[in-house]
Amino acid sequence: MNKSDIKEFLDEKVKQYNNKKFIELDPIQIPHLFKKKEDIEISGFLTSTISWGNRKSIINNSKKMMDLLDNDPYNFVLNHKQKDLKLLSKYVHRTFNGSDLIQFIISLKNIYKKYNGMESIFAKNIKDDSIHNSIHFFKKKFFEVLYSERTKKHVSDPYKGSASKRINMFLRWMVRDDNNGVDFGLWKSIDKCFLSCPLDVHSGNIARKLGMLKRMQNDHKAVVELDTFLRDLDKNDPVKYDFALFGIGVFEKF
Repeated sequence: MNKSDIKEFLDEKVKQYNNKKFIELDPIQIPHLFKKKEDIEISGFLTSTISWGNRKSIINNSKKMMDLLDNDPYNFVLNHKQKDLKLLSKYVHRTFNGSDLIQFIISLKNIYKKYNGMESIFAKNIKDDSIHNSIHFFKKKFFEVLYSERTKKHVSDPYKGSASKRINMFLRWMVRDDNNGVDFGLWKSIDKCFLSCPLDVHSGNIARKLGMLKRMQNDHKAVVELDTFLRDLDKNDPVKYDFALFGIGVFEKF
């Protein structure tokens, strides 16, 4: 397929998967349980952080996490006491454990108290028409108050070579707004044209089969290569194609 054929094919797949039916089987259903901006942000960030492995397990463990936060995540982050944090210590999802969750709650409290939330950090650090620098700076700010050194591995840094799949997925959720009811479009200070595709094994494999991606590793260099191709297809909303690449990779034999 040439580039125009690929665009036509993927545009159809975006229409197929970018709708409310997608929510039923995806971790994005967790932030959709909430109405308040801060609750959506925090639940979305925590859910995206543990979004690797079996999707059913991700969704179940995200619900357990919200239960531990009294299904009131923003209030818990701002007003928790030491005894409340102790209740989080037995939480586990794969390698993300209770001490990691405690670190995230402590860090999020600092972010909301000191910076008035996550959005401003990402918005102020966009560089070279890309969100990558923002992710790098966000990680620095996130660990200003350190509780657990090991937890640093759970927030990716593109400048250390990571594809940063989970945080790019979170940013898609928060920034994209296309009135289809899946992504939230809460963060108006960031243009969706700066977003990067959440590259994983599914989207990477399909991108390579379509000739959109040559690099074999799913790393930061591959994200930059795929971003360049997707921005040629739609410079204003390149990350909409995540729905197509992921959907084909997970739901279709391609």
